[in-house]
Amino acid sequence: MSTETDQRLREKLLPEIEAFKAQRTTLQLATQDANGIPNASYAPFALADDGFYILVSELARHGTNLKASTRLSVMLIEDESEAKSVFARKRLTFDATAEIVDRNSVTFSKGVSVLSTRFGDMVDNLASLTDFNLFKLTPHHGLYVKGFGQAFSLSGLELLDVDWKRDGHHGSRKKNLAPV
Repeated sequence: MSTETDQRLREKLLPEIEAFKAQRTTLQLATQDANGIPNASYAPFALADDGFYILVSELARHGTNLKASTRLSVMLIEDESEAKSVFARKRLTFDATAEIVDRNSVTFSKGVSVLSTRFGDMVDNLASLTDFNLFKLTPHHGLYVKGFGQAFSLSGLELLDVDWKRDGHHGSRKKNLAPV
């Protein structure tokens, strides 16, 4: 694709992706425990300029898993009732690393604040419980699927580089995950 075509694609897709993220309130999480046993779960999230924030209990399986393995996969998906076809629901998936946020840090205050703004006083109550941990999820490589034949690879800083996946969803994938 030409640079001009790339630019037009970015200008069209990036606002659409941002709106899609804003419309979702939960993330689907694929985590693994220390033995590599996978677990699918979800968590409410808030997005800030430096990543996605989630507040989860270490009593929950995914809370324990995120402490054991910082690598995970995340999905935001269109509700079935909104989809034109359940076979091609809009979705944004990405590989990410999870970082537990120290309770005494500015980042903790920031993460709790963005969650509280989005979900209300419940967040402040949960954040005060010692079994709840705040995690910052940093995406590394993503895929935005709009429908059949409309899959777009997202990479680069803040996932702003867009590439139309004409070879299917499983085409070559960059192996540039941050060290874990």
